[in-house]
Amino acid sequence: MVNDRLGGVEAAKLVLYSVNFAEVKRLTLADDWDGLAVLMQDAARKLEAAGCDCLMIGANTMHKIADEVQTAVQVPLINIATVTAATVAEQNIRKVALLGTRYTMQLDFYAKKLAERSIETIIPGQADIDYINNAIYEEFGKGIFLPATKQRFLEIIRALSGEGAEGVIFGCTEIPMLISPKESPVPGFDTTHIHAKAAVDFALS
Repeated sequence: MVNDRLGGVEAAKLVLYSVNFAEVKRLTLADDWDGLAVLMQDAARKLEAAGCDCLMIGANTMHKIADEVQTAVQVPLINIATVTAATVAEQNIRKVALLGTRYTMQLDFYAKKLAERSIETIIPGQADIDYINNAIYEEFGKGIFLPATKQRFLEIIRALSGEGAEGVIFGCTEIPMLISPKESPVPGFDTTHIHAKAAVDFALS
């Protein structure tokens, strides 16, 4: 995106702190959000010390502890749920489906950001929540993207559309690798793309 805007051979200046997903998964499955906060706060401090002007957490679910991470640093943390809610609102959508891990769907940290924009959030039933969550951790997390899984996701989106969803948030950074927003029966919101755009807007402002 930086190159698209600046041309030539311009590129973004990035510092990446890659965490061990196995450790993150263990803490998440244990509902140890305090442990996750400590892990992410440590990463945030190191990134700030490396000279970063802003921070991003490259996962939707980890935004459950975004506020805690922000308290550990002085530079702004660009919240994926906040910028996604703003993007949905720009489309004048008032009821949106949210797909992601069971934590993203069932905890309130995402829905609260949407509610601040007067957007109602709907999620699938429990069987579909379990299916989506399992696909994310046992398939997507291993680089597996199956046609059958894609079909099931599209069926879930259609069902939520039938319940009044005017759009769907791909609230897991890997869902757009399974389904293009253009393939969705209702407008799809690619949170990975939205988050990246917000960072570029900040960096070039």
